[in-house]
Amino acid sequence: MAGEGEAVYLSARGHGAGIRDLSATTSEELWAAHDREVARRRAGKGGKGGKGGASLLDVKAELAQRTLSSCRFCERRCGADRAAGATGVCGVGATSFVSSEFLHLGEEPELVPSHTIFFSGCTFRCVYCQNFDIATRPQEGRPVTPAALARAVMARHAMGARNVNVVGGEPTPHIHTVLGMLQCLEVNTPIVFNTNMYMSGEAMRLLDGVVDVYLADFRYGNNECAKRCSFIDRYWDVVPRNFRVADEQGEIILRHLVLPGHLECCTDPIMAWVAEHLPGVYFNLMFQYRPCHLAYEYPEMDRSLTADEQAKALELAEFYGIVRR
Repeated sequence: MAGEGEAVYLSARGHGAGIRDLSATTSEELWAAHDREVARRRAGKGGKGGKGGASLLDVKAELAQRTLSSCRFCERRCGADRAAGATGVCGVGATSFVSSEFLHLGEEPELVPSHTIFFSGCTFRCVYCQNFDIATRPQEGRPVTPAALARAVMARHAMGARNVNVVGGEPTPHIHTVLGMLQCLEVNTPIVFNTNMYMSGEAMRLLDGVVDVYLADFRYGNNECAKRCSFIDRYWDVVPRNFRVADEQGEIILRHLVLPGHLECCTDPIMAWVAEHLPGVYFNLMFQYRPCHLAYEYPEMDRSLTADEQAKALELAEFYGIVRR
């Protein structure tokens, strides 16, 4: 954040992939080259190929564009042909829409001022969504190109932004735009991926080596609550897996929003899992829940947290040795 080290995307852009012509290379060959060079880079080895060839970042961006033809960025894996104009469950097409972008002073203190880019559309359907205006309207705001976003990032960097914070909605459907933006970017700034962590395995591979910090929600402690409150399947299969992967790739700021009536079913098992698998992780225990959107249709969600619930959450954190920030 202080600019004393190199943002990881710059390393990916300077790492040769050993491919001269991306368009003439099959997707299977691109994935093989991608995984090989990610492993080489992690081992501290230089990239293959000389000047004029594709970089590891170029390969990632090309694979992301190809994924649009049968989208599987998130674990809904709906297969929508976004490149041909279709939209999947998230409602996002090939063109990304941005609701707003500004210097955010309300994030975790280590991040501010954070250049926050709010993408429209989301892979979840949370009944209590506080950003439902953009999460449920994928064309909210203005359409953007990767080059235009890169210019905005460089302008905000000059104004004192310490990072680029991509959020939403949810940034996962916009991975192709984010990677394209990084191809155009010319400043040393960390990339923060502010996410619900429901990405596919392929998406996590594409983000490996370009994301510095995962600013990540861990919301539910089981599949049933995720299904009822966010209409998501296999939450507990996907999200813990992705947290383990993210821990290998970069840094994590884990956010847990305590939900009313969900201490035993969600807060407790999440803290138990974190204590075992991510001890010492930056854990932000959040009491900001308020009923929004469709929460009034769900009696247990149509209220704020009680003082007893907040106290119990703090007791659980102490019991599990959670380091709250």
